[in-house]
Amino acid sequence: MSDYTPPKVWTWDAESGGKWASLNRPIAGPTHDKDLPKGDHPYQLYSMGTPNGQKVTILFEELLKAGFPAEYDAWFIDITKGDQFGSGFVEVNPNSKIPALMDHTGATPVRVFESAAILMHLAERHDAFLGSNRPEMLSWLFWLQGSAPYLGGGFGHFYAYAPEPMEYPINRFAMEAKRQLDVLNRHLADHQFLAGDDYTIADMATFPWYGRMVFGEAYDAGEFLSVHEYDHVIRWAKEIDARPAVQRGKRVNRDGEGLLRERHAASDFDAL
Repeated sequence: MSDYTPPKVWTWDAESGGKWASLNRPIAGPTHDKDLPKGDHPYQLYSMGTPNGQKVTILFEELLKAGFPAEYDAWFIDITKGDQFGSGFVEVNPNSKIPALMDHTGATPVRVFESAAILMHLAERHDAFLGSNRPEMLSWLFWLQGSAPYLGGGFGHFYAYAPEPMEYPINRFAMEAKRQLDVLNRHLADHQFLAGDDYTIADMATFPWYGRMVFGEAYDAGEFLSVHEYDHVIRWAKEIDARPAVQRGKRVNRDGEGLLRERHAASDFDAL
């Protein structure tokens, strides 16, 4: 049992602890002056290849594969070093989270932040990957936006990143993670994709989070959550993962062998 009693007024006296503690603070705004780079393409993406970042790079690569004029520069924003708090990035996203997009396709540049907003902006701009059942697609897209924080910031944080294991939050969020996987599993038992027969941005948004989970790649928690039980989610995730555009999108804005820290042309993948 913890002997902690919340004070009457909370104050920020120390970092909260855990792997990502240095990224968290109770105020917004920039911490330093730093302009963002700009490439030659109409779309300028500032991101990192986390699950939220992969949503957008997967869509970009799918649009390009389908023949749409969606060339983009993807610049690496290292959130472990505080790049998201630079003045230039905060101008694009006042919330200081990746991904963030500048759209230069029109006379006036347009900023777009929040991953689902970027997906909707690009899909509507090119009239692609919206599906024939728009309400169903939107429902699943917003399901993901509401659910993923419980998987990442909830389960992932307390299971993998907190300073020490704590039974109550791990049990609480493990239960929620498994409930979410069951929601997906029951739905995908009767549907090829989330919105039915059409592959949409709802799938692109959900795959980096829950596909990674059922592949046993998230938080080293595959056995703990018995992810093998969710056979319909696994089938869906494998089908999406086999798409060449998805494989390319997963590699962007990541460090390591076979990965692209920055992406400025389709030919960048040839060297991988």
